Amino acid sequence: MEELVKVREKGQVTLPAFIRKSLDLKKGSIVLVKIVDNTVVLVPQRIIDKDQNWFWTERWQKLEAEAEKDIRNGRVKTFNSVEELFDEMEESLKADKNRKVQKKRS
Repeated sequence: MEELVKVREKGQVTLPAFIRKSLDLKKGSIVLVKIVDNTVVLVPQRIIDKDQNWFWTERWQKLEAEAEKDIRNGRVKTFNSVEELFDEMEESLKADKNRKVQKKRS
């Protein structure tokens, strides 16, 4: 679909409702504006708080994918309490006294 819109004072343009709805654009949404081949292109953006940037790093996303795979394949344990978890960890350490700390994943 397409629709003609008028450029108003200070370069303002109102995006048609069907575009806002289909792209989930609301008041305050951020869009990247750029010129491509003499055409104005608006690209919706999602802003991530600085303190959440770590989650979106390539390394962390790989770890998330690995965890999701483990969950899908049933490689998980559940505990009824934190104490139960700690007991499991302590028993695991006792069983393997020569266990080395895993190196940082790449």
